[in-house]
Amino acid sequence: MPNNKSQLFGNEGVFQTASGPDGTHVEMPYSGIRTFMRRRPSMDFADVDMAVLGIPFDLTTSGRSGSRYGPSALREASTQLAWGEVWPWGFDPFDRLSVVDCGDVPFRRGQGAQMYEVATELASQVVAAGAQTIMMGGDHSATYAMLKANAEKYGPLALVQFDAHRDTQKSEYLDHGTFVYHAIQEGLIDPNRSIQIGIRTFYDDKDDITVLYRNWLHDHTADEMQARIEEVVGRGPAYLTIDIDSLDPAYAPGTGTPVVDGLAPNDIIRFLRRSGGIDFVGMDLVEVAPAYDPAGVTALMGASLMLEYICAVAAKRGG
Repeated sequence: MPNNKSQLFGNEGVFQTASGPDGTHVEMPYSGIRTFMRRRPSMDFADVDMAVLGIPFDLTTSGRSGSRYGPSALREASTQLAWGEVWPWGFDPFDRLSVVDCGDVPFRRGQGAQMYEVATELASQVVAAGAQTIMMGGDHSATYAMLKANAEKYGPLALVQFDAHRDTQKSEYLDHGTFVYHAIQEGLIDPNRSIQIGIRTFYDDKDDITVLYRNWLHDHTADEMQARIEEVVGRGPAYLTIDIDSLDPAYAPGTGTPVVDGLAPNDIIRFLRRSGGIDFVGMDLVEVAPAYDPAGVTALMGASLMLEYICAVAAKRGG
């Protein structure tokens, strides 16, 4: 046990983490400041490859509320994953990429419209600096702000959406079941280059988005799914959004609108590990509602999928 302040703290009064067997500094999952994957908190996006931001907002849910706690749960779960090299990639993605956690989008209660404005502004700052937005929801309407910020720079995006719901309901109101409709109407996404995977609820399909319904996935291989996604998206900027309810509730019970007969984790993980041919400019993971999952496996699943995406981008960067 340290017997004086100089042993416990550094020369500048900063607390020192413990050293592991190999001499490196380590932080236990149950201690320390909670940022995503232990990335440094920062609002300076110069020379940054990715900026992680949370949107703790769930005022447009049509089922169970609680995804406002998603960002904090994902950060907490990510501490279980922050150990260096990632299996099976064989490298630490943060040796190749500069990633910061810029915290949560600030907004006051009852000011939903202002939340989208603030979220878009923050995301726009990230994109203007040349970094990717890595967003943690919150309900799925938060994706609208990310699409808007990225489309301002890149033009209409190809949307790759893993979900149980299409979110294309026609409505003048923006919510988690209408954000794709609004993105189409505003030219934020290119429907002809967009694809939705794992859909197993009814929505009108009078648009040009390609839909891989759950029954299609039952009848086709993972390789065929991969090929179809790449064929639809083609070349050009794309955006990835993963609604955690795309997974079967057996794997991800902590969400507001669970739907049975969902995807298995490897359906998405396999895609992410082979996604290097798609020009993704950003991604998000939404609809984690930790109150419905006392074991925390849903948040761990979400954080793991985010990490797989980061590794895929790092793999393209090279060692």
